[in-house]
Amino acid sequence: MEFISGEFIEQFIRYAIVGFAGLIVDFSVTYVFKEYAKVSKYLANSLGFSVAVITNYVLNRYWTFGVGDENVFIQFGTFVLVSIIGLFINNFVIYLLNEKWSLKFYLSKVFAVGVVVLWNFFVNYYYTFRSAV
Repeated sequence: MEFISGEFIEQFIRYAIVGFAGLIVDFSVTYVFKEYAKVSKYLANSLGFSVAVITNYVLNRYWTFGVGDENVFIQFGTFVLVSIIGLFINNFVIYLLNEKWSLKFYLSKVFAVGVVVLWNFFVNYYYTFRSAV
């Protein structure tokens, strides 16, 4: 069973570590743009998410999945597409929790990140970085 193999678990742990680093990048950029630049929370969230996507791609490509021989442009494009879908999911979850259920913005963002981590890992594992699987 693939989900209990040592390699799968190791990749998920590495993905989680990269994701945590991305979370720090995401929240930092979001905070700076929302609180200091005074842009809308959705634009700030999108900027934070985008910077984290680039950071996460590089770390996941080389460290998590150990892929270095494929066409980087096609793979990055796929990673970005998966991430853009993740961004829509992220903003939708924030919208639901913050606007509709009145949860604090940053708490809503934490939940949104949790949902998107699962989406991104499984799609990237089975599709984007499939040659490393």
